[in-house]
Amino acid sequence: MNLKASLWQQQTLKLAMTQELSQAIALLQYSAQELADFLENKALENPLMQIESGNVQPMNPLIDRNRRKHRKAENDWIEQIADKPFSLEDYLISQLNIANLSAEQLKVIRHLIQNLDENGYFFGDLANIAEKLRVSEELVEEGLAVIQTLEPAGIGARNLQECLLMQIYYKNPENELAQNIISNYFIPFAEKKWKQISKELQVSLKEIQNVSDEIQLLDPKPCAILRTESTTYIIPDAIVEQSAAGLTVRMFDDALPRISFNEQYYKKFKDQDQQVSSFLQDKLQDYQWIIKSIEQRKETLTRVVAKIVEKQTSFFQKGLQYLVPMTMKEVAAELDVHESTVSRAVREKYVQTPIGTFLLKSFFTSTIQTVSGDENTSSTQVKNTIRKLIDQEKKEKPLSDQEIVEQLKLEQGIVVSRRTIAKYRDQLGIPSSSKRKRFN
Repeated sequence: MNLKASLWQQQTLKLAMTQELSQAIALLQYSAQELADFLENKALENPLMQIESGNVQPMNPLIDRNRRKHRKAENDWIEQIADKPFSLEDYLISQLNIANLSAEQLKVIRHLIQNLDENGYFFGDLANIAEKLRVSEELVEEGLAVIQTLEPAGIGARNLQECLLMQIYYKNPENELAQNIISNYFIPFAEKKWKQISKELQVSLKEIQNVSDEIQLLDPKPCAILRTESTTYIIPDAIVEQSAAGLTVRMFDDALPRISFNEQYYKKFKDQDQQVSSFLQDKLQDYQWIIKSIEQRKETLTRVVAKIVEKQTSFFQKGLQYLVPMTMKEVAAELDVHESTVSRAVREKYVQTPIGTFLLKSFFTSTIQTVSGDENTSSTQVKNTIRKLIDQEKKEKPLSDQEIVEQLKLEQGIVVSRRTIAKYRDQLGIPSSSKRKRFN
C-alpha cells in the first residue's frame, strides 16, 4: 500500500445549481399571480426592466379632467360608496330594543358578543366575565339569554347540542320529540343507536327518522351565513378550445404584466464610470435571464398541457366520467423531462376547457386494476361509479363497503379493496352504510 502524498488529475461532471437555474425552476412552479408579484418586485430593483400591466391604462390629466366635468354624478354614485366591513356586534345590537336596556346591561351584552366565535358560539366563561365587569353572574347569564333570542337562531350557544336545541325551539316549538331527543339522547342519537331511543321513548323508528330529517335542515354554524368573503376569480394559465381541426392549446398571458427593456436608461448611463457600467451589465444579464426563464416556462407549460390534452382527449370531448388513468411519471417520460418538472409545471395552475375550468393537477389520477387487465381505470372513474351505486341503492338496506367491492368487480370489472372503498367514500363525503340507513 502506497501511503506517500502525491498529486493526480481527475475529470468529473457535476450539475451546479446556479442562481439562474434556481430562478428558472422557481418561475416554472409559480402561479400567474406569483409570477406577476415576482416580476413587479424585480422591476423595483432592476432599472432596466419596465413593467406594464395589461389592465392599467396611462392617464391623460387634461382629457380625464374635461371628461369628469361633463359626466353626470348619478352615473357613478355607486362607486363612491365605501365597502364597509361586516360587524357582528352592530348586526346583533341593531336587533335589540336599547330603550328597554340599562347601560350596565348593554355593556354586558357588548362584552358577551366579543366572546362569540366566527360561527356564533359563545366560548367565554360567565363567572370570569362577571368578575371582570364587576357585575353579578346572574346579570351576565341574563345578557347571554338575550343574545340567544336574536337571529340567526342558535347564536350564543355554548355547544352544538344547545345550538340545535335553540333552532328546534325557534323553527318548530311544537316538536317535543325532537326537543326531547336532542336534550336527553344527543350522543346515542348521533351514533344512530335509534333502537335504544325507540324502546325508551316508546316511539317508532320512522318517527326518529323524521326527527333526523328535520335536524339535517338545521345549521350547526349559525353565523357562517353572515360572513361576507370577497369573491375570488380564477384566471386560467392555459385554454383548451374545440375547433374544426380538433382540440387546440394556447397559453393565456393576458394576466401577466408585459416586460420591456429600458433602452433609454441603459444608453444614458452605460458609458459612465466603471462601477455604474458594471452595475448595468449585471442588471442587463439579470433581465436577459428573466426573459429566457419566462419563455422556457411558457414552452414547458405548453408541452405539458398539450400532452395532457393528447392523453385525455375523451375527457375534453365527452365529460368528466371519461378521465383515464395518468401519472406525472408517464407524462415526464413521454416529454423526456424529469417528473419534478411536470410537478412544478402543473402546480397551482388552471386550464380552461369547453366543459369548465380545472386544476392541471386534477388530471393526474392513480391507476385501478381491472379484471381483464387489458384496460385499467382511474380513481376518478371509480369514485363516480361508487357515487352512482350509492345513489341507486335501497335506502332501507344501504350497500356496505364490501358489497360495493363485489359489485364493482362483477358489474364493472374493477378490482379494489374494501379499505380503498372506505377511503374514496370519505373523500366523497358519503357516510357509512349504518348512517345512510333509513327507516320506513
